[in-house]
Amino acid sequence: MRAMRVHQLDGTLQLDEVEAPQPGTGEVAIAVAACGVNFADTLMVHGKYQEKPELPFAPGMEICGTIEAVGEGVKHLKKGMRVAALCGNGGFAEVAVAPAASCVPVPDNMPDAHVAAFLIAYGTSHVGLNYRARLKEGENLLVLGAAGGVGLTAVEIGKLMGANVIACARGAAKLEAAKEAGADHLLDSESADIREAVKALGGADVVYDPVGGAQFEAALRACNPEARLLPLGFASGDIPQIPANILLVKNLTVHGFYWGAYSRFKPQVLVESFQQLFTWYLEGKLKPHVSHEVPLERATEALELLTTRKATGKVVVTI
Repeated sequence: MRAMRVHQLDGTLQLDEVEAPQPGTGEVAIAVAACGVNFADTLMVHGKYQEKPELPFAPGMEICGTIEAVGEGVKHLKKGMRVAALCGNGGFAEVAVAPAASCVPVPDNMPDAHVAAFLIAYGTSHVGLNYRARLKEGENLLVLGAAGGVGLTAVEIGKLMGANVIACARGAAKLEAAKEAGADHLLDSESADIREAVKALGGADVVYDPVGGAQFEAALRACNPEARLLPLGFASGDIPQIPANILLVKNLTVHGFYWGAYSRFKPQVLVESFQQLFTWYLEGKLKPHVSHEVPLERATEALELLTTRKATGKVVVTI
């Protein structure tokens, strides 16, 4: 099979011909149709992600495809089933192996690119806002990086949950994407004073932050009493340090949030989340935004679209 693999942790990928992987106990092999690209992939190819696969490896954490082989002990999945799956890495290839427990059957009328763009982005936002932050109807939700892969889904889901959504993104085009996703208020991160602008809109009750750095610090100071903050990534490259005295004075709560960990210690949270998300999709309430579909042999470009912040919504590698 063909696979785009990393041989050195310098961000470059190479198209290789390799043996197709075989599923082990509790696993399935999937003929990949499309693979969602995530910011975590851009870190993994430089050895900067918390999970470090052995070289050489293919990036790609979430896939859509058809099961072509089933490992020992797998009873609920069959060859020929079309599924979404979380594989950790290996998705930039014609065949990938994934834990059977991570596979979710998907609606027949859901396009491959939508499926590949769905699990991590929508799952992260739904579990973060619903399960961790307990977002309530009528609250002010501040979404930083609101035009990114997870940011747009946070805007969509926040509106579905009844929040007043303040979207912060860079430039008119990205703010327009956030507006189309349902944002009530738009802030340009390049020119706005985030702290003062959010306070003028009534302050933040929940902060959804995949960006970190100065934007997190400004958002922290724009929080209302008893606000909840969700740091879920540091796309700015700057991990903020949180002054405990501000948490004390305002009775704030910071929820550490690594969505992928739930597959290991509390998978039922993800199962229930996916059930709700697919219901919303079939009802037409969620509209995945895929800004770029890139063929496998150009997968390096897909990563660059994220690192250069040229993408809105999701980037998908097609096989």
